[in-house]
Amino acid sequence: MNPDSARAEIVIDLAAIRHNLRLLASRAAASGAATMAVVKADGYGHGALPVAKAAVEAGATWLGACSLAEALALREAGVTARLFSWLDLPDVDFAPGIEAGVDVSASSARELGRIAEAAQRAGATARVHLKIDTGLSRNGCPAYAWPALVKAAAAEPGVEVVAVWSHLACADEPGHPSIDAQAKRFQAAYEIAREAGLNPLRHLANSAATLTRPDLHFDVVRPGIAMYGLNPVQQQEDLRPAMTFRSSVVLTKRIDAGESVSYGHTWTAERPTNLALVPAGYADGVPRTLSGRMDVWLGGQRRPIAGRVCMDQLVVDCGDDEPAVGDEVILFGAGRQGEPTAREWADTIGTIDYEIVTGMYRPRVRRRYVGEA
Repeated sequence: MNPDSARAEIVIDLAAIRHNLRLLASRAAASGAATMAVVKADGYGHGALPVAKAAVEAGATWLGACSLAEALALREAGVTARLFSWLDLPDVDFAPGIEAGVDVSASSARELGRIAEAAQRAGATARVHLKIDTGLSRNGCPAYAWPALVKAAAAEPGVEVVAVWSHLACADEPGHPSIDAQAKRFQAAYEIAREAGLNPLRHLANSAATLTRPDLHFDVVRPGIAMYGLNPVQQQEDLRPAMTFRSSVVLTKRIDAGESVSYGHTWTAERPTNLALVPAGYADGVPRTLSGRMDVWLGGQRRPIAGRVCMDQLVVDCGDDEPAVGDEVILFGAGRQGEPTAREWADTIGTIDYEIVTGMYRPRVRRRYVGEA
C-alpha cells in the first residue's frame, strides 16, 4: 500500500483562513479592537497549530483555546502570540499555564483562589480575565456574586486582571432582544469592576457580533466559525470555506433495474445504472443520517448516493456515466463548483456546520494543507 494514500482526506486551505481572518480583523480594527482568533477544538477540526500560525500571519494578536492543555500545546509548539484559555476541570493545575504566559479565566471566587495559589507556586503573576454571565447561563459569574469576585481579584497580589468578558447567546440572530439585554448587563459588570479599582479590557463579540455589531467590539473580538469560512449570519460576506472533504472511487459496477443497494435495501434501481464505491462512511465523518439525502461531486457534477451510508463506505448512483477507479469524489467543499457544502450537510440533518467540521478529525482521514504562506 502506498503510505501516502488515504481512504479519505480533509484538505485545509490556509490561504482561505488568512483571507477570512483579514476580513474579520479589518472589521475589528475599524472599531479600534484587536482580534483573538479562536482555535479551540483543534481549530474547529482544521488543526490548531497550522490555523494559529495562519491567523497570526493574517493579523491576529491573540489566540483563544478552550482548555489550558490546548493553549500549552500551542505554546510548546513555538507559538508566541498571546494565548487565552477559559474552561477546565476543577483539578487542573494553572501553574504551567501561568509560567508559560497563558491568560486564564475565572468565573468564581473559588476558581480565582486556585489561580492565585498556582501563581504563588509558579512565582509569577497570573493574567486573569473575569467572566460575567450576562444571560447565556453557562460558564460565568452570576450578577449577585460579581461584586465580591471583582473585589477579591482587585485585592489579590498574585493576579493581574486583564479583562472582563462574556459570551452572547443569540448573536447569530441579529436583532434578537437578548443581544442588547446582554450588552447592558455587560456594561453594568464593567462599571462594577472599574469601581473596584480595576482597569480591564472588555471582550464580548463572537463571529456573528464581529460581523453585525461593531458597537460591541470593545477592545478585542473573538471570531471563531467565521475564520474558517462558515458564515453564522444571513447577510452576505466574503468568507471562504477552508475545508474540503474528499475521497476517490475504488470500484465501479453496473446493476440492472430492480437491484437494491446497501443495508436494508432502502434504495432500489429503477433503471440499469452504474455505481461507484467510495471508501468513506460514518466512521470517517459522513453522518449516517445523510443516507438517501446527500449528493457528492463526481465527474464534474452532483450525483446522489444510493442506499445507506455504511461504517466504511458509501455508494454513488452515476446513471449512464461511467466513472473510473481513482476518480476524485468531493463529499463537501467550498461550493464554488456546485459541490455540497458543510452547511448543506448541517441543514439536511438539522444541526449546525460547526458540528460537521469539528467532527472531521478522524483516525482514518488524512489532513492535508494547501495555501501555506
